[in-house]
Amino acid sequence: MIVALYGRQQNVTSVPFIEELVKALHEASVDVWIYESFLNFINRHATTKIELPVFAANEDIVNKVDIFFSIGGDGTILDTIEMVQDSGIPVLGINTGRLGFLSSINKSEIHKAINCLQKGLYSLDPRTLLRLESNKTLFGKVNYALNELTIHKKDSASMMTVHTYLNGEYLNSYWADGLIIATPTGSTGYSMSCGGPIIMPQSENFVITPIAPHNLNVRPIIVSDKSVISLEVQGRSYYFQASLDSRTVTIDSSIQLAARKEDFMLNLVRLDNENFLGTLRNKLNWGLDLRN
Repeated sequence: MIVALYGRQQNVTSVPFIEELVKALHEASVDVWIYESFLNFINRHATTKIELPVFAANEDIVNKVDIFFSIGGDGTILDTIEMVQDSGIPVLGINTGRLGFLSSINKSEIHKAINCLQKGLYSLDPRTLLRLESNKTLFGKVNYALNELTIHKKDSASMMTVHTYLNGEYLNSYWADGLIIATPTGSTGYSMSCGGPIIMPQSENFVITPIAPHNLNVRPIIVSDKSVISLEVQGRSYYFQASLDSRTVTIDSSIQLAARKEDFMLNLVRLDNENFLGTLRNKLNWGLDLRN
């Protein structure tokens, strides 16, 4: 089995864990590759220099790597999309951050996780991706997101208007600070913080959630992920922001946008004792009585 390790340049306090992780994988007779800039960061702070095969882009790992380890927080999971793309390589999130909703494996569970992977005691949790199409190239080849597409005003002066259509049929004009189109995975992120509902991962839906809407009767709406959601943006400001997960570009009102379901999915690795409802309870305190 070949495992690829990916991470951002993190707090130096995480370096001893990375050293422990590499050692544990080698002891389990697992071949390890590592993201080149991540290795450079680790070796600047490690007690002993780590020497491993490196990769730098998607083409370096396709049809070569069996499991992709994302080391960090949920933001790091989002970054892995550019590396994994449509390869289908399963992604295991190891949480060295804070909440870790998607990065569900704690540092203390890494030996157990490796054992489960070798024994096949895991399942794949395919997650829907959202694809952005526009009349101008905005995000290059990686024009898809795991969490959401967000259209947002660029300055604090005035709200914007987002004219929204479903399969060519007029839905609504949102007078707001912005608009979120979230996947089921993204429904527990930015959309939820703006009052959107939680959607089960395999529900085959998107949720359209306005950000600080001016109209009191405008609420989030759930639509089929078979829909094509078209957007036209207007406002007093000439420039706006469009974001796919954590990547952001500046657009203007001449840009026409459409969101649809991507043709492929991202495969998250779930150990046999993990499930979405348990994660809701453990990470978001879902349904727990926290009163004293």
